[in-house]
Amino acid sequence: MLNTTEVNPGLEGVVAADTRLSSVDGQHGELLIAGFPVETLAPKASFEETVYLLWHDTLPDIDRLAAFRHELQAARALPPATLELLHAAAMESIPPMDALRMAAGTLSLPAPGLVVSDAQATANAVVARFPTIIAAYWRLLHGDPLVDPDPQLDHAANFLYMLTGEIPHPERTRGLETYLNTVVDHGLNASTFTARVIIATGSDLVSAITGAIGALKGPLHGGAPGPALDMVFEIGEVASIDRVLRQKLATGERLMGFGHRVYRVRDPRADVLAVAAEHMYQAAGDMQLYTLAKAVEERAVALLAEHKPGRNLQTNVEFYTALLLHGLDLPTELFTPTFAISRVVGWIAHCFEQQALHRIIRPQSIYHGPRDRQWVPLTER
Repeated sequence: MLNTTEVNPGLEGVVAADTRLSSVDGQHGELLIAGFPVETLAPKASFEETVYLLWHDTLPDIDRLAAFRHELQAARALPPATLELLHAAAMESIPPMDALRMAAGTLSLPAPGLVVSDAQATANAVVARFPTIIAAYWRLLHGDPLVDPDPQLDHAANFLYMLTGEIPHPERTRGLETYLNTVVDHGLNASTFTARVIIATGSDLVSAITGAIGALKGPLHGGAPGPALDMVFEIGEVASIDRVLRQKLATGERLMGFGHRVYRVRDPRADVLAVAAEHMYQAAGDMQLYTLAKAVEERAVALLAEHKPGRNLQTNVEFYTALLLHGLDLPTELFTPTFAISRVVGWIAHCFEQQALHRIIRPQSIYHGPRDRQWVPLTER
């Protein structure tokens, strides 16, 4: 008897998990992170508070937060084998996301002063070491000496320090921290689903995270916010906005940074990052660029409504991600790896949820190939 079960390509519309971690309402432009509206949590919480909240479903008190920060700070050093791998990858000029994927598989190895002994210690080590991997690899790739982690700096500030060797301005740190909080979890996306599928088999946390990185590096998921800012640079000045945008729309070119598969109204993360970028640029950046980007955004939304009525193509997270990360002097090649520094926390939280279910994820498929084929011996083919 033929299976007549309905097929949902890409599992579109299929509910595969029950979670307390995030809620994405695309129709109303709402994102909740562990019950907090993203616009409430992201600009106020330290990244360590957000990590603790996702993993433990509560905000830490002062003492617990201090202890948790110390746990992460103590886990930043990389295993020797990881550093050897990064050196080898840099010799071949491997892209940063590939280097991160390769290095992630080594994170269950012991590092100086730290033995990864259980699931919580492994989770701490993975989160703590992602920034170290990315910063170390970027410096190796450019022939610069490595910068050791600073145990006096928190997660976001330490990443910027390891990249540059300089203590970052507080507003730059706050800008990055807000960004990391904003993108820490976002429903059952491809990389998160990958992590849950792997951990559901009874596999280990490092394997699940490595698989999630593999999903994230695919351009249809991780993408690249850089082109949104490239458009701003191409326009160059306020007087050219209308001409350039109309030309792009006339030739059918997509305006990068606008429209989203899930959100049918303005992406709430865009508002959070717009405010964070404004504060950062005012304190330690080029306000002329920020002002131009705001003008481009305003005109782009208006022209999209004119050229594509009914589509409601609003600003998405990529537009202000690009502006904010550029303001931190991060090259576009590090945009997706920096995203992974945040999202790995969500992946781990989902792994913890999935492990508690003790149930493998096993969807079905419908066969549509031929039947009753006849075997032909090799000599007669």
